[in-house]
Amino acid sequence: MTGPRPTAPAKPGPADREEKRRLDDALEEGLEETFPASDPVNVIQPAPSKADRHVKRWN
Repeated sequence: MTGPRPTAPAKPGPADREEKRRLDDALEEGLEETFPASDPVNVIQPAPSKADRHVKRWN
């Protein structure tokens, strides 16, 4: 008895490569803007807390 044959992973398309490049650029920018620092870089901005509702956030 044999199981299903494993399939090869799909090759990344242009949209996948563009998304990876965009994320890599954002990470690089975050590293440059926070160096030197002890906290790791977070590419995604967290949601504002209740106390931050008056603060204008850039999207």
